[in-house]
Amino acid sequence: MEGSSAQNDKNGATRVLLADDHTMFREGLAGLISSYGGMEVVGSTANDSEAAALAERLRPDVVIMQVQMPFEQARETLARMRAISPPPKVIIVTMFENPRYVRELMRLGASAYLLKSSSSSQLIGAVRAAVYDPQGADVIVGMPTSALEQGEEASGKVLSARELEVLLLMSRGLSNQRIASQLHLAETTVKRHLANVYGKMGVHSRSEATRRALHDEWITIRDVTEDREEDGAI
Repeated sequence: MEGSSAQNDKNGATRVLLADDHTMFREGLAGLISSYGGMEVVGSTANDSEAAALAERLRPDVVIMQVQMPFEQARETLARMRAISPPPKVIIVTMFENPRYVRELMRLGASAYLLKSSSSSQLIGAVRAAVYDPQGADVIVGMPTSALEQGEEASGKVLSARELEVLLLMSRGLSNQRIASQLHLAETTVKRHLANVYGKMGVHSRSEATRRALHDEWITIRDVTEDREEDGAI
């Protein structure tokens, strides 16, 4: 385990703890975070089971943590994170590209969910958005690079996990009624989520939203085409 005994930051910088079993990935993240103003890495560990102990000692604002299947260790770690006062925002980085995992990690208390294939801008955007959202209401799953490049406010350009689910099912051709049935929501709630998605993405139609989501890599062609029969899209 690697750690830092850094004192509480006096410069207002966002304090970040890293937990990933790949040394090069941790070192790369540390270098990336250090290159951005207003953020500092206060500790790191190769073992996510030790991440909670480090978080309890170092009191970071954000924990960037890998999750592997099965989720037993993640459940324990996230439960300990939630017990810290105040609890850190936890950004999950993983190779698992499945909306079901997003929902599971939401229930476990994660603040964000990013694939390891995400861009550096998406990761930094997720960190900033997690910190700048005082209510902690959004579970962040992606951010278009264009939003950061244009200097737009990070917290206004992320999709919640639920919004991503709605966007994904919409891109597969499901009607609002079918989306509502699959997600166990009221149809009016689905419409509200779609309105939020359109507003955040700056689009006005389903086809435009799908094209933009593919272009900005919020979803992939594989996301759109897989499980279509299960979803009832064809």
